[in-house]
Amino acid sequence: MAQVIITQIKSIIDRPKNQKLTIKALGLGKINKSVTVEYTPQIAGMVNKVHNLVQVKDI
Repeated sequence: MAQVIITQIKSIIDRPKNQKLTIKALGLGKINKSVTVEYTPQIAGMVNKVHNLVQVKDI
């Protein structure tokens, strides 16, 4: 599988609870925090749910 870097670029303040929980599940929580993960269908779905809060880069 391909690896990607997911970076949080916006705050989760005033966001729906499901988006807050998705950000936490991705291992994020603070602006400019990044994680490197395998790009699986599950991760793709999570990124799709919070696409307005994160930035995704291929490695």
